[in-house]
Amino acid sequence: MIIETEDLGKRYGDVRAVEHLSLRVAEGEIYAFLGLNGAGKTTTIRMLLGMIKPTSGYARVLQTRVRLGERKPWAAVGYLVEIPHSYPELTVSENLEVARRLHPGTPRRAVDEIIEKMGLSAYVNRRTGNLSQGNAQRLGLAKALLHHPQLLILDEPANGLDPAGIVEIRKLLLELAHEEGVTVFMSSHILAEVSRLAQRIGIIHQGRLLQELSLEELEGNRRRRLLIQVGEIERAQRALAAAGHPVVILADGTLELKNAAAVDCPDEVNRLLVLAGTSPTRLVVEEEDLEQYFLRLVDMEGDLANE
Repeated sequence: MIIETEDLGKRYGDVRAVEHLSLRVAEGEIYAFLGLNGAGKTTTIRMLLGMIKPTSGYARVLQTRVRLGERKPWAAVGYLVEIPHSYPELTVSENLEVARRLHPGTPRRAVDEIIEKMGLSAYVNRRTGNLSQGNAQRLGLAKALLHHPQLLILDEPANGLDPAGIVEIRKLLLELAHEEGVTVFMSSHILAEVSRLAQRIGIIHQGRLLQELSLEELEGNRRRRLLIQVGEIERAQRALAAAGHPVVILADGTLELKNAAAVDCPDEVNRLLVLAGTSPTRLVVEEEDLEQYFLRLVDMEGDLANE
């Protein structure tokens, strides 16, 4: 495993920032760590990087147990945590040169290559204190990627980027994982973007890992329903009930069916209603999106905690 935590926890006085966190990230995997603001994402990343000491448990990165002052794994790790740090009076090029010198063996040409890859060529001589938030984020990512790391640990990598920039970063991370075998551990709250990028997803809430699942498992867990609008609601309800389809009539008169036989075969439901003399004016399968799934999961956890 590239990343491994066991019962990892961090307290600040009476506040439990992270507790009982056990997760595994395999080589070449893109792992998305999802949570609301304050859920414990950044605290977890800081523990993974050895920036803060856990109150309980431990973490391993690249088969090395993380301890304060430990140097062994970091030559092969690139990271971006919260607001990207740079020297505001230095230019983009100078900041990257400083970063290059922190990684012995990284050739000088790596600076020019990463400037080009991250779309920073137009800003190469601009002081970083004058960069927009999006370009400052690009610079932070450039420093994380400069030395061709084996592992990337990224805290909200799309923060401050416009839609085109988000697509660029998505393509870059997919390329790194699929073509170079780079492992990516990233926190995010942009859930729709994560669904296009990650192979596995961990959902953290109030410091605890609620669920860890593959993208395929996520798709299977998302709720689906068949929504139908017809002219004669009662006739349609009777026909559907006679065929074994439980029906709920929503406030606007829409018929809602959640049973798998209806959701998986909407054409059959349509045929049934046509034969019953009440053809649908609208028939659509609606699928829960990732944001809705996440909020439902968090609500379920809140309900359990209040029982």
